[in-house]
Amino acid sequence: MALPDTYTNINETGCCAIPKVEGWDKKRIVFENKQFVRAYTKSFMHIPLNMAKVMTSLHEMVTGASAGMPANQAMILSRDISAWKSEQLYAVARPIEDAGNVTLSGTYLTRVFDGPYKNAESWYAEMLDYAKRQGYKAKNVYFFYTTCPKCAKHYGKNYTIALAEI
Repeated sequence: MALPDTYTNINETGCCAIPKVEGWDKKRIVFENKQFVRAYTKSFMHIPLNMAKVMTSLHEMVTGASAGMPANQAMILSRDISAWKSEQLYAVARPIEDAGNVTLSGTYLTRVFDGPYKNAESWYAEMLDYAKRQGYKAKNVYFFYTTCPKCAKHYGKNYTIALAEI
């Protein structure tokens, strides 16, 4: 089962393309050995402190290894591990030597949200409730922030795709 496309071919900023999130809302998706490279960011009370530096480093590593996903399938999943640390999973086409390679396999329920990062706590609670209403208990909740803050401001939308592992 192929994942829905996440981006259009329109890129007005030279950074993030316009997100295409319609195919992601209220879906059940399956990852079968989906490849990622993992990095960690520091947080202060769940507020990321070094996100830009870590994302730049991950992007340079992936592009330098020619392991990037097609633009319409790009994906970075974020998950808070604690109030002080978050996990970042950058989707790759293949493992990268000497990198933090991980694979995800499993079923995920999805929702699309639009709004500022400060709403993430309520989105998290909503995902737990959504999974429960579907008859499941969420194991992990990941957030896929589809654009950087500058591009979200430019496009006037700040879409976040939430994935609850069931």
